[in-house]
Parts: sequence; structure tokens; C-alpha cells
Amino acid sequence: MNRIDHVIDKFENNQRITPDEGLALLRHADLLVLADLAMRKRMDLHPDPVVTYVVDRNINYTNICISGCRFCAFFEHPGHNGGRGYIISKHELSEKIEETLELGGTQILLQGGMHPELDIDYYTDMLKFIKDNFDIHIHGFSPPEIHFIAEKSDLSIAETLSILREAGLSSVPGGGAEILVDEIRARVSPNKCNSEQWLEVMRQAHLLGMRSSATMMFGHIEEDFHIFEHLDKIRNLQDETHGFTAFIPWTFQPENTKINVVKKTAVEYLKVLAVSRLFLDNFDNIQASWVTQGDKIAQTALFFGANDMGSTMIEENVVSSAGVDFMLSRDELDRLITTAGFVPKQRDCYYNLIK
Repeated sequence: MNRIDHVIDKFENNQRITPDEGLALLRHADLLVLADLAMRKRMDLHPDPVVTYVVDRNINYTNICISGCRFCAFFEHPGHNGGRGYIISKHELSEKIEETLELGGTQILLQGGMHPELDIDYYTDMLKFIKDNFDIHIHGFSPPEIHFIAEKSDLSIAETLSILREAGLSSVPGGGAEILVDEIRARVSPNKCNSEQWLEVMRQAHLLGMRSSATMMFGHIEEDFHIFEHLDKIRNLQDETHGFTAFIPWTFQPENTKINVVKKTAVEYLKVLAVSRLFLDNFDNIQASWVTQGDKIAQTALFFGANDMGSTMIEENVVSSAGVDFMLSRDELDRLITTAGFVPKQRDCYYNLIK
């Protein structure tokens, strides 16, 4: 029995795959074999042919950021932006939320830069304003933002999360993970929290009863084995807390950034997606990234282990700043799911179906 057959045999006997075995699958397994294995795992977890999505809006409350990530085409340096930097006004925030609700939205994804002049009072005021005026779920502030707020406010991570939750924050997005390997992070995002700090934010959020997603941006300067260091870290934390709702991998979009690499192909994306479904045996949901891959590859991803299409993305600014402009309406998302042979269903942040 060769090594790939051995790994497949372990999968078929419901045995956990090691990082080295996952890497072997990624490097050597046939594409259609990976698709078959990932689809079987997906159907074991979700036997009904349902593909979910959430109707929400990304609201970037500021684009001013001191992180200086080499892969980001959205941020503006404080004081050096020629008038392009902003902090959202409450009037504009209200308009965006009102439109989201009118379109059937149930949540907002609230994220921004690491703004050096905003303290925790700004964030609690914004959260309370939203909760006082709108009935909407707030999925907000990635771990690097929360870590930055905590340091700036001289608070612990747990204290910061408790204050934000009390003000109205309900769940935490998995952004800012990139690759959870410090030697890679030091080169692409040196001013962001390190991998253990990212994980600690998620750990503390889960301990407070909050749920979160986990992400991975690959296809920049990492090697393939770094992908499994990342996956192993989030799988271990999920074993510990069971607080992650979903995993979302996507490929780095190099246009307008400071990292000059060849963009990953659709095949490379689909292989990583499939091995993620096989390796992350304690994650219920794997999300397809139509925002970075486009509609046809997102449809194909439904046969490589994905059971969720993410968000309708009423608004998206960060990825589009890197030259990617795939946008889909809710009707188009329904059509894509249906024509792929699945049943589209709207969900909330916790993957409860909305009637």
C-alpha cells in the first residue's frame, strides 16, 4: 500500500489525518480523488443537498491602519493619505445598515484598520449606537483589531472582548489570520499580532460563549507545509473550545499589493479546499470563496467539500481594492446553487436556517 492509499484508508476508517499525511494528499493525490473524498465527508456531515449563505454587508468603519500589510491594497497610512483616509460617520453607518435590512440582511461584518487614534470608547460607542437603533447581528473586529484595541487600552484580551460583547458585539470574524506561522507573518504583516495572539483572541472569545469563523489566505510567500501548520493550529483550538462555526480558505490577490507572485490557479484553490475538509474533521462548515474565485469555481467548490457560499456581500471593499470585482446578487447566488444541483437556504451567523 503506497502512502496515499494509506491516508485514504485512514479516512475511510474515520481516523484523524496528521499534518504530514494531509500534505501528502495535497502534493500527490489526484484532483478528482480529493474531490470524491471531500464530497463524501461533506455529505456525511450534511446529508441534505442544502447549500447555505448569509445576507450581510461588509462595513469598513475606517481604512486608516498602521499595520502596513504587504498584501493589502485597501489601507491608508495615518496622516499620509491625501484625503483618502476616513472614519465612517454615524449617518453613513445608519444608511448602510438600513439598506442591508431592506435587502433581507440579518447581520453586518464590521471591520476596519488598526487606527492609532481610536480607543475602546470609540468601538463601544459605535456598537451601542447600532444596537440602540437596529435589530441586527454584529459580526465584528478580527483578532488583530481586538489585540490592537486591548494593547492600546491597557486591557487583557478577555477584558476587551467582555467590554465589546456588553456593548453589542455578538461574534468574531476569522480575518487577519493569513498564515498562522510567525516567520511568514513577520514578512507579510509585521505589525499585526502573532499567530499565538490570534489564537488567544479566538480562545478567549469562545470561552466567553462567543462564536467565530476561521480563515486562511494562501498563495503568497508561504510554502505548502505552512498551510498545514496553520490548519493544525486551528484544529487543535477547535478540539479545545468547539467555538469555530466555519473555515474559509481563499487565495491571495496580488494586484495593487507589494507582493509580486503568480496568482494561484483554480485547481490549486480546489485542492486546498478539499484537503481542508478532510483535515479539519472537527469543523462542520467549509465555505467557498466566490469573491476571490468567481461564480463558476465557487460552484465547482461545492463538489470539493464546501457546503456554504458565504455572504451575498452587499458591499465589499478590501478584496476589490486588489483588483477583484466578482459580485453576486442574492438571486444570482440562488441560481448558482440551484444549477449546481443543490438547494439554496439563507442562514444566520450560527448556521441556523432562516425560514
